[in-house]
Amino acid sequence: MKQTIITLDMEGVLTPEIWIAVAEKTGIAELRRTTRDEPDYDKLMKGRLALLDQHALKLSDIQTVIATLPLLQGAKAFMDQLRAEFQVVILSDTFEQFAAHFMQQLGMPALLCHTLVVENDRITDYRLRIPDQKRKAVAAFKSLNYRVIAAGDSFNDTTMLAEADAGFLFHAPENVIAQFPQFQAVHEFDALLALIKSAAQR
Repeated sequence: MKQTIITLDMEGVLTPEIWIAVAEKTGIAELRRTTRDEPDYDKLMKGRLALLDQHALKLSDIQTVIATLPLLQGAKAFMDQLRAEFQVVILSDTFEQFAAHFMQQLGMPALLCHTLVVENDRITDYRLRIPDQKRKAVAAFKSLNYRVIAAGDSFNDTTMLAEADAGFLFHAPENVIAQFPQFQAVHEFDALLALIKSAAQR
């Protein structure tokens, strides 16, 4: 029987949506757009960078907001239960400069994400680790003879879910659930844990 590895999205699954939190704190409504609204990640990020520039928002301003954010309720217990039985990797389109706060709260699981280009505290650009990293990471784990079970909430998670041996939508909005009925959708950590354990037995 193959060893199993679990891949999870971060924002919306284990943590709040960082950009939404920044939008609420700063009053910049346009920053509320996420991958749930805009499937084109480059278009989304270029829009965000332009807004940061326009409003003179620095990396430290965003990190100050992030430092106030807790994990989603139940996320730590879920991760502890999951990691007691499986290897778990967070596959996220967030940035290492944003994620550290949450990784510490989660006990430092493995995280594959992107990085920001920062000059004098100003975010000037972003660098993808590699394009389509979530799907490619799952494909790479499968090539290492792992069974991969994945969970995410947004458009940018669906290629990862499709590539995995089993993929589930978690905390996903109705527009994503409606567009991808092939993925079972749940909204509670206990239900997701049960689905993962069941898929691992197949």
